[in-house]
Formats: sequence, C-alpha cells, structure tokens
Amino acid sequence: MLNLEPYNHCSHVSDPMGGKYAFIMMIQEKWWKEFQHHKGRSIHSYVRIGPAPPKDGSLILFYVTKPVGEMAGYAELIERKVGEAGELWEEHGFESVLRSKEQYEEFVRGSQRVSFVRFKNLHEANKPIPLNDILMLLGTDRLSRKGFYVDKETADKLISSME
Repeated sequence: MLNLEPYNHCSHVSDPMGGKYAFIMMIQEKWWKEFQHHKGRSIHSYVRIGPAPPKDGSLILFYVTKPVGEMAGYAELIERKVGEAGELWEEHGFESVLRSKEQYEEFVRGSQRVSFVRFKNLHEANKPIPLNDILMLLGTDRLSRKGFYVDKETADKLISSME
C-alpha cells in the first residue's frame, strides 16, 4: 500500500496538504509500459526536456494519453532535478527507462537542460480510471496537456477509485 504521508526528504515540497499535494502527469503509453517492465526498481526517473513539472508535491498520478486515455497508476514523488543533460544522465540515467546514453541523447535532441522527475513506489492501478470519470470527478471538460496539481482530497479519491 502506498504511504500517503508527505515525502519529507525533499526540502522543496510546499504545503503537502494543500492544493499542490499531487501532480497529474501526462505520459505516453510507450513510457508507461516501459516503467511497468522495470517495476522492480526502487527509484524511477522520468526524463523531460527543460524545466518540466512537477516542482512540488508528494505524489504523481499517471494519466496515460490517447489512445489509452486513463489514469493508470501513481507513485511517491521524490524530487524533480533540473540541470545539464550530461550531468543528470551520469547521476540518474540508470533510473530511467532509456536503455543507453545514445538513446538518451536522441531523446533530448541536443537540449542542454533537462528534468529528471524521480519517484518511488510505483503502483499500477487495479482499476484504471477512464477519462470521462476523471473529468466528472474534477468538474472540468478537459485535462491540461502539461499536467496539473490536485489537492490531497482529490488525490485520495482518485487513488481509492484505482484500488
């Protein structure tokens, strides 16, 4: 079971009980499947170009984009590290699903700055939540492609729906 207490290792986590408790991250199906193949790792890193979110929070909720279109799992956010592409690969590349430095370099396409979103306790949903149910719960008609924060109460509702 996921520990819903704030991950206090990160000094940058702001008000874990407030509006930035969890971040809903959009992820392509191919990357979600890769994370599933590497479930045995204690820490994972999701690589993004530039200073990408989430910056704050305690949890990441993974929304797998089209054609899947469902919330497929969650994990505890450790931190988001932004820095020089080569240095971050040397430090955390082994946590990513990218298989080699060459694949990483192709992925970042010459970008000098990247983000490694580090997380632990990856949990695949027993009952993934379809898009229409997420929209109804959030009271909106669409999701931001960049992702967005939700408060603890909303995150808890989403997680209990996935269990």
